[in-house]
Amino acid sequence: MVKTLVQNGARFGIGTVVRHTLFGYRGVIFDVDPVFSSSDEWYDAIARTRPPKDRPWYHVMPDGQQHTTYVAERNLEPDTDPAPIKHPLIDKLFQGKGEDGYKPVRRAN
Repeated sequence: MVKTLVQNGARFGIGTVVRHTLFGYRGVIFDVDPVFSSSDEWYDAIARTRPPKDRPWYHVMPDGQQHTTYVAERNLEPDTDPAPIKHPLIDKLFQGKGEDGYKPVRRAN
């Protein structure tokens, strides 16, 4: 886990490689919301297991896919597979993979 980037009570940080516990896909976290921040309509239509809205939610780049996902913390676990994540955004947001996960690209202020 990328300990230096974990904040707001989130279990995972930006750059952490995770596995979805229900759907089995691997991915890398590229953003963290301290609480659910999408619409009630989206939640009602997509979040069928009704994960808590008052816990962190994560924006994830799934391995081998073109899209991104929005996942509740309770549906993620750390992934230890050393294989790289293949996603079209990976090189735009990260500067490579280290021991603790992917390293975010440093941007000038």
